[in-house]
Amino acid sequence: MYAVNRLVPLSDGWDVIVVGGGPAGCTAAAAAAREGAKTLLVEATGALGGMGTSGLIPAWCPFSDLEKIIYRGLGEQIFNRLKEGMPHIPKDKLDWVEIEPELLKRIYDDVVVSSGAEILFNTTLSGVDTDDNGKVTGILLSNKNGLTAYQAKVYVDCTGDGDLAAWAGAEYEKGDAETGDMQAATLCFVLTNVDEYAYRYLGNLYGGNPESPIHAILKSGKYPLIKDTHLCHSLIGPGTVGFNAGHIWGVDNTKPESVSAALVEGRKMAEQFKQGLQEFFPAAFGNAHLAVTAPLLGIRETRRIIGDYVLTAEDYLARQSFADEICRNSYYIDIHRTPKEKAHDAATGTKKEFERYGKGESHGIPYRCLTPKGLDNVLVAGRAISCDRVILGSVRVMPTCLATGEAAGLAAALATQAVNVNVHTVDTETLRNRLKEEGQYLP
Repeated sequence: MYAVNRLVPLSDGWDVIVVGGGPAGCTAAAAAAREGAKTLLVEATGALGGMGTSGLIPAWCPFSDLEKIIYRGLGEQIFNRLKEGMPHIPKDKLDWVEIEPELLKRIYDDVVVSSGAEILFNTTLSGVDTDDNGKVTGILLSNKNGLTAYQAKVYVDCTGDGDLAAWAGAEYEKGDAETGDMQAATLCFVLTNVDEYAYRYLGNLYGGNPESPIHAILKSGKYPLIKDTHLCHSLIGPGTVGFNAGHIWGVDNTKPESVSAALVEGRKMAEQFKQGLQEFFPAAFGNAHLAVTAPLLGIRETRRIIGDYVLTAEDYLARQSFADEICRNSYYIDIHRTPKEKAHDAATGTKKEFERYGKGESHGIPYRCLTPKGLDNVLVAGRAISCDRVILGSVRVMPTCLATGEAAGLAAALATQAVNVNVHTVDTETLRNRLKEEGQYLP
């Protein structure tokens, strides 16, 4: 052990500090500042947006319930602004809409800055201090200034991994309760100089298509890092195709050594995808160029912070509604199971497919999923909200993160207005009314 004994500068006077500048963090910061709270957004990288920007996810998960848009408020504004800047996207398209990451970066910048929130880029959460009464008394941030302590009335954890809440002592679950296994990671990438006509009209890359070149790539044995048919893709610009493809197993985003190894493997895998597509779909990819791999590894699962309510698969199946719900969700349960889980299911004849919703169907997410047990001034939004492992496969995606983030930011601002700050006692009717006023879908 190495004992550290030093004084660090203090930045206090903040009402709300949001840690993590992905979709949830951006809407949380904008919503808090919109209510008049002095708000700071802390982001570990040099850009906002998380997986949609630095992670190079090439398309949004669906924004509709197959009838209408249901992720509204700030999320809908961001979504529509992106579509407006991409002329090849039909204006009425709501599901699997392509993402141009540089444009989306600027949109997130504008949304947060115009709200009045301040941003600290290239700044990492490095410590959390608490008292004996369930309150975070300060956090340590590190950047080119070294270590600095920051204090706020309320903290919103949008780290994706629940770092702030977990370090403050919140209970959590991580991965499978018995094995600890987690869903696969993916490193997204972009190929340019793609023949657009051939890509659009001469082939179907998705693994569910038996004629997809991914099957020949696998059968050839030439590309050993490509182990399955996961091959999502979208045309994100002229002759430019973004890929969410391949799986990297055994990655734990709370362990830097694990992530570092996965990034190395993911960059090699991207090159193998390029080579395989060049060989087996030359009409489209014969002259393709691997332009970029994502700076940010795509993580589907780590911690789930235990809140006042744990959302379950049964809630999904029941299309459950809640008196304190802050948004609706209709994305299907999308679990990227481990090879061990798949082998077990095949051997036992177990089927783990959940029915998908029909038109107009959705379920609610209650405010209580954002309030960690035992912590009075911390909220959680995004992938780490309180839920079981199965429904995590549904609520972990970006449209839902945008919605939970806006609710958490608004709730944080409301909590700061009380004499005794406590996120568990926020009036949910006031919260829901304000969300409705800002356009959120709460039928």
